[in-house]
Amino acid sequence: MKTNIFALLFLVEGIVGHVIQRHYGQSESACKATGKAVYLLTNDANNAVVALPIDEDGALAAGTITPSGGAGSNTIDGTTMKPAQPDALVSQSSLTIAGNHIFAVNAGSNSLSMLSISKNDPTKLTLVGQPAAVPAEFPNTVAASIKNKLACVGASGAVAGISCASFSKTGLGAMDALRPIDLGQSTPPVGPTNTVSQAFFSEDESTLFTTVKGDPAVNKTGFMSMLAVEQSIGCRGTVKIAAAPADSRTSPAGTAVLFGSQVIPGTATVFATDASFGAVVMSVNTQTGQAAVVGKQTIEGQKATCWAAFAPATGSVFVTDVAVPRIIEMSASNASIISTIDLSAGGDPGFIDLKASGAFLYALSPGNGSTDAAITVMDISGGQGTAKAIQRFSLKGMAGANAQGITILE
Repeated sequence: MKTNIFALLFLVEGIVGHVIQRHYGQSESACKATGKAVYLLTNDANNAVVALPIDEDGALAAGTITPSGGAGSNTIDGTTMKPAQPDALVSQSSLTIAGNHIFAVNAGSNSLSMLSISKNDPTKLTLVGQPAAVPAEFPNTVAASIKNKLACVGASGAVAGISCASFSKTGLGAMDALRPIDLGQSTPPVGPTNTVSQAFFSEDESTLFTTVKGDPAVNKTGFMSMLAVEQSIGCRGTVKIAAAPADSRTSPAGTAVLFGSQVIPGTATVFATDASFGAVVMSVNTQTGQAAVVGKQTIEGQKATCWAAFAPATGSVFVTDVAVPRIIEMSASNASIISTIDLSAGGDPGFIDLKASGAFLYALSPGNGSTDAAITVMDISGGQGTAKAIQRFSLKGMAGANAQGITILE
């Protein structure tokens, strides 16, 4: 009898243990990968970086506002000749992260700021040193390489071009000599065409890419710049890393207004939006400095398809339009359209900068003056074609119609 009782208890214990194991296994598998915090630039006269914590379910919560030590600004809208809102900087990547530091452009004071991120609280930011003076006017995009400890800025004003500076835990070094881009612009520039779009590094961080918009109205073609990162040995055997003194430039056939771009990991290709029609995928040869279109897609009904974000979770690219309230998912290999997500129900007029992290996508809408700025959070955990909005987080009281840029701490 005792044997039977013990056998029964053992059986029950085994069943309960299995149920508990299944329960915890399901809980763990239900957890979705998320970033730690989302950051954006207010781009107001007193420029600042907004930091928003990401909850375990991917949703955003209230965070902090940290002054950048510089001033924001607005381009001039070529259709109205008034300060542009939304899309004040006509660029992607007005701030970026390298390691535990954020780099932010100050278009109104021609400088670049570096802020540290607390290891204990990702919303606690501290300005490191003083903003570095940029030897150009209206800096509107920045790229940073943790591997090379190098930050590079693209500027679109009357003095336009690319300049880089080394950085360390104590702050930014002096910006190097400008690599001029002959835009013939004013300060602030009249846009959105005929301006620098985005600076970003190659996957191995050995090359800085910069996209520059053309102006089809005057038959001016845009281009992609490629700038090598070089190493040299100093007199005492120290290794010095710096950007090359000159870049190479290519205008891939079929493109005109290259804007937001994303390096596709593990390939020699770059996905880029083109505000004149939609998006392209380009094969890029950094040795020859040439790029060629291998996939092209026109987006029907687009007004200004300008921003792009590659999502590792889906292997696809999401693009936005500042004047159309939708997000379009596209193939990373040939730019074909996978899905269209209508977000008009949220009341936002359109979206600009966006970023993917883990199972979620975050898209910024600066509003239009009558609607508040907000970030829409989308769940993309189901794979391609399954993106769905789960939150509209209002930025009221934190950022408004001048808001630009999104970057995420992983």
